[in-house]
Amino acid sequence: MKGISPLKLIVTGGAGFIGSALIRYLIQESDTVILNIDKLTYAGNLESLTPLSSNNRYHFVQLDITDGPALHAIFQQFQPTAVMHLAAESHVDRSIDGPATFVNTNIVGTYTLLDATRHYWQGLDKPAQTAFRFHHISTDEVYGSLGPTGYFTEQSPYQPNSPYSASKAASDHLVRAWHHTFQLPVVTTNCSNNYGPYQFPEKLIPLMIIHALAGKPLPIYGQGQNVRDWLYVEDHVKALYLVLQQGRLGETYNIGGDNEQTNLNIVHQLCELLDEFLPHSPHRPHRQLINFVTDRPGHDLRYAIDARKLKQELGWRPQETFTSGLRKTVTWYLEHRDWWQRVQDGRYRGERLGLL
Repeated sequence: MKGISPLKLIVTGGAGFIGSALIRYLIQESDTVILNIDKLTYAGNLESLTPLSSNNRYHFVQLDITDGPALHAIFQQFQPTAVMHLAAESHVDRSIDGPATFVNTNIVGTYTLLDATRHYWQGLDKPAQTAFRFHHISTDEVYGSLGPTGYFTEQSPYQPNSPYSASKAASDHLVRAWHHTFQLPVVTTNCSNNYGPYQFPEKLIPLMIIHALAGKPLPIYGQGQNVRDWLYVEDHVKALYLVLQQGRLGETYNIGGDNEQTNLNIVHQLCELLDEFLPHSPHRPHRQLINFVTDRPGHDLRYAIDARKLKQELGWRPQETFTSGLRKTVTWYLEHRDWWQRVQDGRYRGERLGLL
């Protein structure tokens, strides 16, 4: 992508957790001009981008990525030099409740976006075609479940076990096919669990923080022994931008935080931080709020990322340990209660989803 300045970037799903972190980072650290395309479903929140509302390098269009004609028009109007595709339904429990939405957004939506991108890209002159990039952002859940040892690599077979991960696996395959069949210049990344500021409160870490502050039970699936590799969102978006700029075409890069934690251990650490930050809370010790509940159907035991390819080829390293990132995250939620309280005033009330 050298020689293209400033970068004109379409970001799909930019009002979501990772997408908004990416946009905030790019506006601050580069001269990129960004068009954020987001449907604004329950998890999309433009308040995450309020500081950028008057920035002349940031633009927003509310749009469903399954709307092909609208996408074609936007490409012709904006004339992007790259696309970063983050728009997706992303919560496993919701995919159990309603798989159709995941199939429509994650599979049909990705196809529709690829179709619009290909037609636009084919109309560019040769230098612009060469410089163009389509970056597809995916998940480690496409690889299925690990046993107590081993790691996911870029060569791991796809074995998705939930409607969510199956829909993301399908979208990954579509992106690969558009590269090999139509020569669309693509890169793909598969990341581990993200956490950090502005995360929608249905996810584990913010949900536990908010429940604990209210003195509500902290529901943990099964015995809390499911393991995930946790990646601080700001480390993730730095890796995404690096792959967009320097990743080899047609390649996949796994992004992980080198922070394997059981769900129970995470909740214990959160409780300890809340005990420290809120010495006068009537709910101390917060561990007393832990409540083990029936496990999620088909709950994968363990995910762990081998990110050596990204580190060796592009020199990326996560800056946050889980200890430092979790402390920053808890501090942010304590200092921004107005943000998550307004989120909770919407359709999500912290209830459990994904029961059969």
